[in-house]
Amino acid sequence: MKSVKLTFLSIALIAAMSACNSSKKMSAPATAEPTKPEETEFWEPVPAIVKPGMTPSDAPSDAIVLFDGKGSGEWEQADGKDFAWTIADGAMTVKPKTGDVHTKRSFGDCQLHIEWRTPAEVSGTSQGRGNSGIFLQERYELQVLDNYDNRTYSNGQASSIYKQSVPLVNACKGPGDWQTYDVVYKAPVFDASGNRTSPGYITVFHNGVLTQNHTEIKGTTEYIGWPKNIAHGEAPIKLQDHGNLVSYRNIWIRRL
Repeated sequence: MKSVKLTFLSIALIAAMSACNSSKKMSAPATAEPTKPEETEFWEPVPAIVKPGMTPSDAPSDAIVLFDGKGSGEWEQADGKDFAWTIADGAMTVKPKTGDVHTKRSFGDCQLHIEWRTPAEVSGTSQGRGNSGIFLQERYELQVLDNYDNRTYSNGQASSIYKQSVPLVNACKGPGDWQTYDVVYKAPVFDASGNRTSPGYITVFHNGVLTQNHTEIKGTTEYIGWPKNIAHGEAPIKLQDHGNLVSYRNIWIRRL
């Protein structure tokens, strides 16, 4: 009887070991662990060559220059009328009460470089001081405002996603100084039924300082009410006439 019990025990051990080995085989990676350095080197695809600008303000070789200080060729009034903003000294400046301007071309995912300046002569407080805005796809506002020693609501200050996301820090220069936004924008995605399947995201460097870090865009910019999400495709970049003499220069964009 003792030998029979040992036989059964031996069979059970063999079965358990077999199951264990089978389990190990099933959990093994699809490919063997590389043993040579070249086995983890990828030579395709080869990244396209892009010549960078001489300075951070200069457009790289694959960028579309939207404004180089010489004319309004890429821009028009958002209401379809003739371009009315002032172009002088390499900059275009809001002409109050003429309305917003936008690009003639439409864009989606992009890298955007844009420089802006609020008036050197300080006038007004809070939202009444150097106010304008940059709208991605004409719907999502990156706020432009003079917030150098100028308190306002935090989700409405410079570098905020207006009425949505507070910037990580206040990186504003003083009134009359040129300032820079470098933006990486991922457009929202909608399905064939008009439902949003992926939100938009934005990363912003204000004067070289990270102020929005892959921030989710909740929807359209609304002055009153909550953001909305209505299906759309590519759309222009819009600059806002908010009644203040805000200037822009060195604007370029790369499609992503």
